[in-house]
Amino acid sequence: MKLLANENFPIASIDYLQNAGFDVKAIRFAARGISDEEVLLMAVNENRIILTFDRDYGELIFKYRHRPPAGVIYFRLEKFTPELPGQIVEKLLKDSNMVFEYRMLVVDADKIRQKKY
Repeated sequence: MKLLANENFPIASIDYLQNAGFDVKAIRFAARGISDEEVLLMAVNENRIILTFDRDYGELIFKYRHRPPAGVIYFRLEKFTPELPGQIVEKLLKDSNMVFEYRMLVVDADKIRQKKY
């Protein structure tokens, strides 16, 4: 699966995922400063799962009906090591029970929820 790390996704987690063999494109290096809508368009055009800490994606998806096919993983973590989000993504991608297509996964400190859109 191809991933698109939003600007707020930790560099250490991007490095972790790339070192683990995942195809990760980082907005901060590829297109710094683009809007959330442009990030969504890039994700759609390149069939990438968005990795973000930005809650605005929920509004874009559920209120304004932007629907990236590959999905979104939204992190709501307050305290974490810089590598932890990458480790969580790796674990999620290796879990055969997880479905990403047309879903927003919300990662909290104690649970993971899937919202279909």
